[in-house]
Amino acid sequence: MSFTAKITISLKEGMLDPEARAIRHALSNLGFETESLSAARVFFITMDVPGAGDARKKAEEMCERLLANPVIHSYEIEVQG
Repeated sequence: MSFTAKITISLKEGMLDPEARAIRHALSNLGFETESLSAARVFFITMDVPGAGDARKKAEEMCERLLANPVIHSYEIEVQG
């Protein structure tokens, strides 16, 4: 069965986010004042596995082994079937 894992990876609280800082500065220059801004990466990974639990387990392994650095990143996984 085919399942899609939506994986959102963001920096942990307190980590410097130069990309978000640059975007916030650019928005300010355009007249859009913001209180805060953070950036995140989103991956949609479709896989053929027996169930949603298997998709979540594989997605977690992908995050731990490649997609996220557990020292500086946190991640959220949503499985859609």
